[in-house]
Amino acid sequence: MQRRFQMVDVFHSGNFTGNPVAVVLDSQGLTTEDMQCITRWFNLSETTFLLPPETPEADYRVRIFTLDRELPFAGHPTLGSAHAWKLATGSDKTDIVQQCAVGLVPVAFDGDRPAFAAPPLLKSGPVDEAKIAEIVSVLRIAREDIIKIEWADNGPGWVLVQLASADAVLAVDAVKYWDNRIEIGLVGAHPVGHETAFEVRALFSDAFGGIMEDPVTGSLNAAVAQCLLADGRATAPYVAGQGTKLGRAGRVYVTQADGDIWIGGETRTLFSGTGEF
Repeated sequence: MQRRFQMVDVFHSGNFTGNPVAVVLDSQGLTTEDMQCITRWFNLSETTFLLPPETPEADYRVRIFTLDRELPFAGHPTLGSAHAWKLATGSDKTDIVQQCAVGLVPVAFDGDRPAFAAPPLLKSGPVDEAKIAEIVSVLRIAREDIIKIEWADNGPGWVLVQLASADAVLAVDAVKYWDNRIEIGLVGAHPVGHETAFEVRALFSDAFGGIMEDPVTGSLNAAVAQCLLADGRATAPYVAGQGTKLGRAGRVYVTQADGDIWIGGETRTLFSGTGEF
């Protein structure tokens, strides 16, 4: 069957500076095993598959896959999928609703900068000392280097580690392999007057225990914003930078309105086509 796909650069500040996601637009008839196989072949951090919605409130349904598992929600795949759906359908809607495993996620468009409303955290609060010891070992830092550590799980399983500064975040040299699955978010503030307010990094396990770094991560930035705004460590709006250590220049725009936190970024389709699969 001929299926359309798009390769979308999300949270970019110029071509090839954000995080790519592959979006398969015509996914009816594909099994879960098919989707996982296709995702591994694309070999990106995530691939999404668009399907007809199962509720009239949604514009489309999406399934989100990493190289080794399906996720209930992820940020840059949400924005990339919404952008690809809008481009493929020719819709002029500026407010759309995505259906995914965590429920209905609103996505609002301001030109080429879509934003999603951050979903509620599935797990928050203190991290036990055994987990902290594991994270300190993975990051190869001292326990006293951590300003605050907390669960910030909105699907992928993030534990958020705040360090003293953006420079401290960029200086982290994590181990390359770890036996247990980990999902660590790092955040540190830039000096006042810097182009971005915070530097964010996302470190996680691949299918074989290798420790990977994601270029720009919408779900993590949503969780970061929820944690930092909740207790006054940040005020909205602000812009976060991510991907610096990977030679990217991702920019995540955080705003707040009517109690909702919105995570947005410049989004553009760089490649599109059809395939027989």
